[in-house]
Amino acid sequence: MACCLTLSDNSICRIKPLILLLLNLNICIEQISATSYLIPSELSNIDRPFFDDISPRNVSVVVDEIAILRCRVKNKGNRTVSWMRKRDLHILTTNIYTYTGDQRFSVIHPPSSEDWDLKVQYAQARDSGVYECQVNTEPKINLAINLQITANNDLEIINSNRRHYDSKARAKILGSAEIHVKRESTIALTCSVNTHASSVMWYHGSSIVDFDSLRGGISLETEKTDMGTTSRLMLTRASFRDSGNYTCVPNGAIPASVRVHVLTGKY
Repeated sequence: MACCLTLSDNSICRIKPLILLLLNLNICIEQISATSYLIPSELSNIDRPFFDDISPRNVSVVVDEIAILRCRVKNKGNRTVSWMRKRDLHILTTNIYTYTGDQRFSVIHPPSSEDWDLKVQYAQARDSGVYECQVNTEPKINLAINLQITANNDLEIINSNRRHYDSKARAKILGSAEIHVKRESTIALTCSVNTHASSVMWYHGSSIVDFDSLRGGISLETEKTDMGTTSRLMLTRASFRDSGNYTCVPNGAIPASVRVHVLTGKY
């Protein structure tokens, strides 16, 4: 019996180092396995898009000036960057494309840059509010910027800037100076500019024509020709409220105006 116990003890003594070696090997394998699972997760967090928050969250400009809302996106990859107006949840731009009839809105994105800035030309008091730069990650991330426009009189600005125009560069609205249209018909105004204007704005009375208004049915088409620039404004389903003075204001040229009368009766 004693001999058997001795042999058994010796066997256990010989097995112990082997057991310890196997245990240590198993621990190493678990650590390597855990590391291999952590690395993709860490890399996915590193590659996830995020905002380089260097721009001001509050932007203030004077009416009729250019407003720039800055948005810099790091690690964009194949994600989409959009600008949304918070008050009506209207998507204004997606990447470099504009999804609004209001041509005052556009995106400034120099090639190969991380900047996706929203540009608002001829800013108006109604443009005040919160705008969001969004990236379609899961979940979506957004950067909110508050735009404040200092109100002013648009017609005063037009008149005060006349002295800065080249007297040879001027706009002309084709047709009569007085236009009469029937109610529910289409108002079509064509403005011809004898120079290549960088932009052409339309005013109804003292306010810029609002392409995103609840009225709807307003469109603008601007064309560059060999002779200059042509801008066409169309308003469908004309009503009495559409009556009034319309002014074509090209950048760097003398504006032109026309008066529209919407006939509500037979005559």
